[in-house]
Amino acid sequence: MLVISFGNAIFIVIHGYFSLPTRIPLLASMKLVNYIVTVATGDLAFAGTFHNVYIKLVGTDGESERTWLESLKGALSFMSGAVSSFTVSCSVSIGKLVLIEIDKQPLPLFHEDTWFPAKVEVRSPEGDTYNFPIYRWITDGEVHRFREGTALRVFEDDHDLGKYSRDQELKQREEVYRWDVYVEGIPHCIESEDPLDLPDEVQFSYIKSREFCFTAVTGLAELQLKGLSDCTKNWPNIDAIHRVFCCKRTDISEYVQKHWKDDTFFGYQFLNGVNPMLIQRCSVLPNNFPVSDDMVSFGGQCSLAGEMEKGNIFLCDYKRLDGLKTSIINGKKQYLMAPLVLLHKTPDDDLVPIAIQLKQTPADDNPIFFPTDSEYDWLTAKIFVKSADFNEYELNVHLLRTHLLAEVFAVSLLRNVPMVHPLYKLLVPHTRYTLQINNLARGLLISGTGIFTQFAASGGEGVNTLLKRSLSSVTYRSLCIPDDIVERGLEDVPNFYYRDDGLKLWDIIHRYVNGVLSFYYKNDTEVQKDSELQKWISDIFEHGFLSQAGTGIPEIFTTVAELVKFVTMVIFTCSGQHSAVNAGQYDYAGWMPNTPLTLQRPPPTTKGTTSEATILQTFPAVNATVQIAATVWLLSRQSTDSVPLGQYPEEHFSEKIPCKLIKHFQGELQVLSAIINTRNNILEVPYTYLDPKVVENSVSI
Repeated sequence: MLVISFGNAIFIVIHGYFSLPTRIPLLASMKLVNYIVTVATGDLAFAGTFHNVYIKLVGTDGESERTWLESLKGALSFMSGAVSSFTVSCSVSIGKLVLIEIDKQPLPLFHEDTWFPAKVEVRSPEGDTYNFPIYRWITDGEVHRFREGTALRVFEDDHDLGKYSRDQELKQREEVYRWDVYVEGIPHCIESEDPLDLPDEVQFSYIKSREFCFTAVTGLAELQLKGLSDCTKNWPNIDAIHRVFCCKRTDISEYVQKHWKDDTFFGYQFLNGVNPMLIQRCSVLPNNFPVSDDMVSFGGQCSLAGEMEKGNIFLCDYKRLDGLKTSIINGKKQYLMAPLVLLHKTPDDDLVPIAIQLKQTPADDNPIFFPTDSEYDWLTAKIFVKSADFNEYELNVHLLRTHLLAEVFAVSLLRNVPMVHPLYKLLVPHTRYTLQINNLARGLLISGTGIFTQFAASGGEGVNTLLKRSLSSVTYRSLCIPDDIVERGLEDVPNFYYRDDGLKLWDIIHRYVNGVLSFYYKNDTEVQKDSELQKWISDIFEHGFLSQAGTGIPEIFTTVAELVKFVTMVIFTCSGQHSAVNAGQYDYAGWMPNTPLTLQRPPPTTKGTTSEATILQTFPAVNATVQIAATVWLLSRQSTDSVPLGQYPEEHFSEKIPCKLIKHFQGELQVLSAIINTRNNILEVPYTYLDPKVVENSVSI
């Protein structure tokens, strides 16, 4: 054997043949510095790769060679959930690590695959540990750069290659995450034809996709087997409606079936049902709602004016629905009213309806209904109110004010804020699955062939009209629950669990956000000069709120306090608010008579003309009932890979203070969960939707 050296390579001659060059030390005296690289592959289905993986370390004083990561594990080094360590050697120390470059190259005869590295940890010869969060699907053979985990704002990122990497990341993101206009006059969305058009990193996981499809298919299959999904007939009687998902019941859905006619439960739902966002205290009656003292009775010497002065009168006004074009279902025109509802807080602290007017304009053929009217007149009036409420709720409160705004927050973040920025690290967990669920909503619910278009009174043209009207009424204060509660005059309403739990949750999120952002932004000047931060809010103002200054949405950030409040609103909207208006859909809408999404007959124009028969003729047909029931069942189901609020399996922060703040945040959420559970143990109808254990980090369903 003969050893011949040339440059940094050596050749070994055995029996007259040259071997391939190997990168081993030329001389025993040459001392290399070794970096221990640990690669963690995500514990997800199909996250692993059999391909060769290469890495380059880049530091302030130099860089390593591009190194093939090989170990005794061989092909198992990068399987799902694997954690593997490697050595990368350099002739000298390359200083403080700035970024890593990773690429994977296919082996001969192996087809292209995807790899989901979660994070890389590098231990330097000086004993320092550097963390590189990745959490990205790598599907090609291109070089991908990832920054060291210490958060850096744009004005403090002073390494040339670091700045270049930052700029390139945002340029690439701007190409991938493009704004699109789904309908003029509503928040903009991401440009994508279907979920497969979305970047891999924002798509559902394999588990989420399978469970979502399974729930949808099995729900409709059950209804088809019963012969209900295609039946265009009316319900023959109330009891027949029990056939819809008779095996899919919850404790609350069963309570709803028993109490949907009760006035106290009717009033309760305006506080703690799926739409707690419309009710407000009434101190002066609207001019178009002429209720007088001789029409209502409170017992004793109380008057309507006196009860309003005491703060005991409340109003729900569905004026946004006025004149909305309704859909045609099964060849029949559908009906949707724009009611006004007056409610009274009784001495027993119950909230009960005392007057209902079903159209906005007073007229002889638009009677005001009262509890003293006949049983079926009063019940019919309440049914029209609940139908209006469900349409208003689904399109404004649920779709617009959580889903569509959450998408705007996410797209703006992904376009304008790099991974190394503290805002990205803080907010990216709250964008999980949002882009895909919204893509599905546009395709399957509100498109021309969507379920909502086919089976809701406001479907079709009405959807776009109502969304435009709703956006024009959204204000910044209405998105911040402390301000919203004050504006609606609901600070001291008893038994208002949405308010009680929501305010506590807001405060916990606010303390967490304030701690994290105050760690990175020491003064207002630092906020003002962060161009990436300013571009984020500017895009939200333009694409989310269509540059409407009257909304109160900030166009720029000038103070740390402004930034903290806005980010708190974003997290609360994507987590707690969405849970409050989404998780109870099947509980309250699974029993159709409580929340019919469409009605087949117009409201009575005179009293004394209603009966159980007219109510059954008014209710939606069988197929409309079961299609909506299947939809709300699907949209109320969490997947097994859901992530509760405050849990961050993807570790984006590496500094001690933010990590400590996350632990404290989680502790406060646990305390709130215990408080809510203790309270719920004594309630006839528990309010669970803002329990942090069931609130997800993001709008994902």
